[in-house]
Amino acid sequence: MSEPQLVYGFHSVLALLQQDPDKVQQVWLEASRRDKRSREILQAAEQAGRNVIRLPRDELDELVEGARHQGVAARIKGSVIGDERALLARLGAIDVPPLVLLLDGVQDPHNLGACLRTADAAGADAVVVPRDRACSLTPTVRKVAAGAADRVPFFQVTNLVRTIKAIQDMGIWVAGLDAKAEHDLFDQRLDFPLALVLGAEGKGLRRLTRETCDALVSLPMMGSVASLNVSVTTGICLYEAVRQRGLRGEFS
Repeated sequence: MSEPQLVYGFHSVLALLQQDPDKVQQVWLEASRRDKRSREILQAAEQAGRNVIRLPRDELDELVEGARHQGVAARIKGSVIGDERALLARLGAIDVPPLVLLLDGVQDPHNLGACLRTADAAGADAVVVPRDRACSLTPTVRKVAAGAADRVPFFQVTNLVRTIKAIQDMGIWVAGLDAKAEHDLFDQRLDFPLALVLGAEGKGLRRLTRETCDALVSLPMMGSVASLNVSVTTGICLYEAVRQRGLRGEFS
């Protein structure tokens, strides 16, 4: 699907203007802003050949429906969100061991945005979420992701378990994060074609998802807390894969 979307927040809009200007259709800037950040936006928009409309604060608030916009917003061409077929085609075209992040029902847009940002930094080849009962690429996700939502290939699939089986058939090993797993993440080899599966906030992996994984691993918890935020766990897991591969993030 691809429909125009609103993006707001300084880092998100600036990243789009600098890295993917063809996607930007219109930029709005709070009329009263004359600071360094507003000048950066104006300069990037000028270089991208995009018009900037100055709006009073209340009109900008209304445009983004009260979201925290930091004085800037943009309308962009909607990202093309891939399906299972597109995911398998992408993974089949990669000539190095793929690194895939699957999120089993993450619904908090801040968590999804943070996961996308980390996935981009770690060089992940794809982020995959279910189509139902999970967050998609909302304006809040884009703001938190700070541009990563338009750099990391993003896929929504109808049946996550079926997708896991399909990528297993391609020779990609699937490891699920489970707090009760006996095996420690740091004792597990991660330097081959790999998909990491993390569960929803507070719920973890769903039963069928957990049963479909090739292995389950856990993080050592040495303090009083029982679990970590899914975006924090994502960062730990992806960078352990980066460390083991020794590729400094050059996966694709």
